[in-house]
Amino acid sequence: MSFPFARGSRAVIGVVHLPALPGSPGYQQSRSQILDHALADTEALIAGGVSGIIVENFGDAPFFPSSVEASTIAEMAVIVRAIKQLSASAPVGVNVLRNDSFAALAIAAACGGSFIRVNVHTSAMLTDQGWIEGQAHETLRKRQAWDAGEIAIAADVGVKHAVRPEGFDIAQAAKDTAGRGHASAIIVTGSATGSSVDTAELQKVREAIPQTPLLIGSGVDSENISELLKNADGVIIGTSLKEEGRVDAPVEVARVRQLMDQVNK
Repeated sequence: MSFPFARGSRAVIGVVHLPALPGSPGYQQSRSQILDHALADTEALIAGGVSGIIVENFGDAPFFPSSVEASTIAEMAVIVRAIKQLSASAPVGVNVLRNDSFAALAIAAACGGSFIRVNVHTSAMLTDQGWIEGQAHETLRKRQAWDAGEIAIAADVGVKHAVRPEGFDIAQAAKDTAGRGHASAIIVTGSATGSSVDTAELQKVREAIPQTPLLIGSGVDSENISELLKNADGVIIGTSLKEEGRVDAPVEVARVRQLMDQVNK
């Protein structure tokens, strides 16, 4: 399946960070409050002119390394469906943290999503959840079995909040993830949420996968986006679009528009 945003599209995918969901240690808000929060952020992103939306259970830390609980899947499905209805024609993606590609795929397929993000699709990474191994072989087969062939996979290489294995070569990892892992798009990030990407690494990946859509997954703001898009086809952006640039704050329409002005120039 091709990624909804092609090479050269300069796509801006806004992140809807969900508050802690029922069952997670930080859960405080009611279900209706969580839904209202998600829809308010979606409305702000759409009003600001983003190209697409991605929804993730950001508030559920500490995360399960692979399979999340059934309740998380159910809660996210309700929210993603409502976001999809609100976003009209804008593509909607799903990321189930830390690395539940099966849950993300099921939610996206059931709710009209267009793509999923998988933090570790191939290879393995040492994270704060321990070693996480890619499950591309199972994810792709479940996509076939679940009649979800229209759902694209955007996969990270050298993902944030993780230690790379010895001898890790990001260019080769990108080739393997796009080629052998059949990822529709590749994501490069900094070391943590909000951290800037290494531009030298970004160039290496661009050269390694010249035909595959390449996204930047952290550290993008209105000041650096124009320069970063010289070597990437789009960005996934959350923190810098929020009030005062705080990850726990609501999305601010003015910040979204300011960033989109830079993209459209």
